[in-house]
Amino acid sequence: MKLSAKDKGRVTLPIQENMEQEIISIAKKWGSDAVRNSDGTQLPPDIQKLGHKVYATYFLTRKDQEWASTHQDHLQQLYLMSEPVTAIADAVKIKLMTGYFDQQLTVDLNHNPKEWWEVIDRTTGAVLDPSHWDFDPQKKTLTIKKAKKWHVYTVNFLAYMVWDPTQMYNHLTNQWGDGPHEMPYDPRHPETKEHMLDRLDQWLTAYPEVDVVRFTTFFYHFTLCFNEQAKEKYVDWFGYTSSISPLALAEFEKVKGYKLRSEDLVDEGYYNSPFRVPTKQYLDWLDFQQQFVCQLAKECVEIAHKHGKEAMMFLGDNWIGTEPYGEYFQDIGLDAVVGSVGNGVTLRLIGDIPGIKYTEGRFLPYFFPDVFNPNGDPIGEANKNWLEARRAILRKPIDRMGYGGYLSLAAQFPEFIDRVEEICQEFRDIHHNIRSARPYTAPFKVGILNCWGRLRAWQCQMVAHAIWYKQTYSYLGVLECLSGLPFEVEFLNFDDLKSKGIPQEIGVLINAGDAGTAWSGGDNWQDKEVLAKIREWVYMGGGLIGIGEPTASQYQGRYFQLAEVLGVDKEIGFSLSYTRYPKPLQREHFITQDVTNPIDFGEGMRSIYALSDQTKILAASEGEVNLAANTFGTGRAVYIAGLPYNFQNNRLLLRAIHWAASREREMKIWFTSNPKTEVAAYPDAERFAVINNSLHPVTTIISTGEGKKVEVLLKPMEIRWFDI
Repeated sequence: MKLSAKDKGRVTLPIQENMEQEIISIAKKWGSDAVRNSDGTQLPPDIQKLGHKVYATYFLTRKDQEWASTHQDHLQQLYLMSEPVTAIADAVKIKLMTGYFDQQLTVDLNHNPKEWWEVIDRTTGAVLDPSHWDFDPQKKTLTIKKAKKWHVYTVNFLAYMVWDPTQMYNHLTNQWGDGPHEMPYDPRHPETKEHMLDRLDQWLTAYPEVDVVRFTTFFYHFTLCFNEQAKEKYVDWFGYTSSISPLALAEFEKVKGYKLRSEDLVDEGYYNSPFRVPTKQYLDWLDFQQQFVCQLAKECVEIAHKHGKEAMMFLGDNWIGTEPYGEYFQDIGLDAVVGSVGNGVTLRLIGDIPGIKYTEGRFLPYFFPDVFNPNGDPIGEANKNWLEARRAILRKPIDRMGYGGYLSLAAQFPEFIDRVEEICQEFRDIHHNIRSARPYTAPFKVGILNCWGRLRAWQCQMVAHAIWYKQTYSYLGVLECLSGLPFEVEFLNFDDLKSKGIPQEIGVLINAGDAGTAWSGGDNWQDKEVLAKIREWVYMGGGLIGIGEPTASQYQGRYFQLAEVLGVDKEIGFSLSYTRYPKPLQREHFITQDVTNPIDFGEGMRSIYALSDQTKILAASEGEVNLAANTFGTGRAVYIAGLPYNFQNNRLLLRAIHWAASREREMKIWFTSNPKTEVAAYPDAERFAVINNSLHPVTTIISTGEGKKVEVLLKPMEIRWFDI
């Protein structure tokens, strides 16, 4: 259905100075109704004449570099671990900044090292008495006296952040030159907090044309450290490492009643990445920081509201402590959240956030020179990004879309401008057709079980916000599939399961990840209460899907603790003396009916074997099980070695979920015959959409909610709307 020309809006346009005519032209093409500046660009004068809502980026903790320069003891801090050094003599010298970028980080010389640092014998785990080492502040070298030869030592030390990671990244990526390095200051210090809030109030008074304050973000940056070559050394989009200070640690002790060690945060050099099973100490630190950040963010939002401005948070950069699915987030009182859309998973991460007026996605590519150059492919990146996000939008639509960066770069690619015009209209078409109606979903929920639960909803297996990693794509694909499949998804942790049981609405529980990680569960799988609850639930009719190394923890003769439920276990060398005989493949099964090509199990999983003849092996290679189905009592279970996102795997998971739930017949309600296509129906709006997720024309047959069959020929990437 062709919408009228007046159907504009829902689109935010990035702008910059000295482009007035281009802004007017592109705003008309894209149908934008809001404009924004970006990091490194300024709003043109008299921008309100365009008649758009005006977003202005605001940096709370790096806006005033004069303050930062005169209060360098208030700069943000973090705990770092030195590079490990092997003792080859009785005395060991450790250069603390080896491996770190000295333009970003500098050793804290203001706080007593003997009180705040720890020198650890990593061979034994023992902490050295402070009398056994000395620190030279001029050389920034620590010397261990009477070291044990051939033991390995590290130092947990405090450092100041003297260059904001995002500004540094932009300098390095965009060749911004030798401008001043912005230093982030810490509002934990009361004087700095008061100054920060006063400056925000003054800025809002000085810019009456601003309609929306785009907080980018609030106070603490995710963990991003660079090495001596000015390249990324450690990046954790969920990391709280940069929110540490002696002041915060002292307040933590007052609030929580015990003192944190540096090692509780350094964590053997893993810095409590989300793949680590979180300790009580680290969870307490997260809770402590979230309370502080959300309360202070609320004060910032109230100041914006006092000036008649909307308050929007960018879900990135300095977002630490503002967990959108955390306990305190809704207390902030934000009007909106905007986040970068990397794929369907990150679209759902934004779109599912509760308690705000509207959500917005910043789509790719970002208008930076790494893409917008003679060798770049901005249209290809835009198409890939849109196809992955669109299927998720049809499940849980964000309210607005937009782009970021330098419009001057994008304007040099007119075909890209035309393609984005089509995407913007398609986005509005979706909203026009569904009219806020909810899509049809299966009559049961899918549960994701891991150590993080709801706090990390739609964030499983991520390292740096949806960037591809060899070790994770086989698992991230599970969520990417679910982002556009017709299921409501609920995220559970092990404490939820023990205290509340498995919610009645859940028909299938998924556990996916490598053994020992927070996503698989680690030693939670030795908890008798957890095991008993899941066994009983499946036996009485529930469905379990395990991917990779599910329920894995070597204990009492099993590696997969729910091996008898899954029908498979993993050989790790302990039971090689048992003779195992080959079992035949079951070539026809409900789960594999749409399989036409060899299944991509990603990195896969070695040494998986069937427990008994009852286990139905649906795919195997070299005698090792890749896909299996099993019954347990009246329930069912499926094992998958890995599941990257692609058309066939997306359909495979859809079938596996319905089979595990014993609800096969209901899969054909609003169903497409071609796995490259999907359908989303909105009964209350009396409309349904069929999408082609591929770059080629396809034919598909839709099974409607009334049992009718409709054959449709779709153009590459097409979405087509029908009346129900």
